Amino acid sequence: MAPKRLSPDSWIEAGFAALVAQGPSALKAEALARDLKTTKGSFYWHFKDVPAFHKAMLTRWEDECLERFKNVAAIDMTPTQKLRHLSQAVEKEETISTGNAVEPAVRAWAHGDKSVSETVARVDEYRMTEITSTLSDLGLSNPELARIIYAANLGMAEMSGRDGLDNDEALGTLVDLVLALYS
Repeated sequence: MAPKRLSPDSWIEAGFAALVAQGPSALKAEALARDLKTTKGSFYWHFKDVPAFHKAMLTRWEDECLERFKNVAAIDMTPTQKLRHLSQAVEKEETISTGNAVEPAVRAWAHGDKSVSETVARVDEYRMTEITSTLSDLGLSNPELARIIYAANLGMAEMSGRDGLDNDEALGTLVDLVLALYS
């Protein structure tokens, strides 16, 4: 039986699943081919080498992260509603097949890889800019507020990835507290 033909997306999805389950050391052609029950040749047909595969994974993750925030920003709503949606955007990121467990896995990977760290920094900067801008629309200029809301969002995403609970109400309560304290 001939090995199955896979698309680059199939490999990237398998990469995220392996990253979540086993960490960055699992992001190797041979291990992924074994998981997908195919040959390494399919991997190398789509990616020049493992670093090119890593770059494709990171590009996909970054694009999906930014797309989610851009979609929220494009919705016609009040600044308060927008802040509430942005405060929950990371926790609700489930566009990659492994769900919201990808964000903590990518962040853990960033601790040992400069290119991953740079990608995470770009995503963080974009997200923080959106939150800061929305707070500014509400007349709130303290940059620490954006940092607190974003950090809570990241922490809740990690908790949700482990316990499966929806943290919308908790994040909404944080937004309500911030707005009440500074109104």
